[in-house]
Amino acid sequence: MTSHVAIQPKILYYGTPVVLLTTLNEDGSTNISPISSSWALGHTIVLGIGLGGKAMENLGRHPECVINIPDATLWRQVEALAPLTGMDPIPEYKRQLGFRFEKDKFAAAGLTQIPSEKIAPCRIKECPLQIEAQVKHIRIPEDSGQFAVVETEAVRVHAHTDIVAGDHYVNPQKWNPLIYNFRHYFGLGNELGKTFRAET
Repeated sequence: MTSHVAIQPKILYYGTPVVLLTTLNEDGSTNISPISSSWALGHTIVLGIGLGGKAMENLGRHPECVINIPDATLWRQVEALAPLTGMDPIPEYKRQLGFRFEKDKFAAAGLTQIPSEKIAPCRIKECPLQIEAQVKHIRIPEDSGQFAVVETEAVRVHAHTDIVAGDHYVNPQKWNPLIYNFRHYFGLGNELGKTFRAET
């Protein structure tokens, strides 16, 4: 019989989709920030974003973003972005962790920017799902000091045609999001079943 033991993991990324968040820099260019904390409820998407980075600086100045969701084939591009920061000078805590400044993260990761339709930051062409969003609220938990909870509202959703079913649905048999599982990258396995509310 399986039993349980109390543990104290350093992080609780227990298997969430990777997001490549694009935000608007002060010069009008687009920054990319990989994040691993997000959840959706209706058209509201809540993001967990580290303080002291370019994404938070940009959102404080220009409250729009694109929630680009890569599939499993893009894990190397995501990892190429992982040690990069758009902050210059590099914050000391990031310098100690080995981050380096990169102005053009699209080129550094071999990704392509394409214009958004309703907001200013660009989308990432290679990501099969791209959600243009407006920031509605930013909250910094009192006991955190390390991250902000950012509430956004989706205003336009784009999907690659090869994952679309019908006119408005994502085909779950074609969609394979990149999952960040305790700091390891995974795709999805075989389908196990579907909920009674599934429409595809």
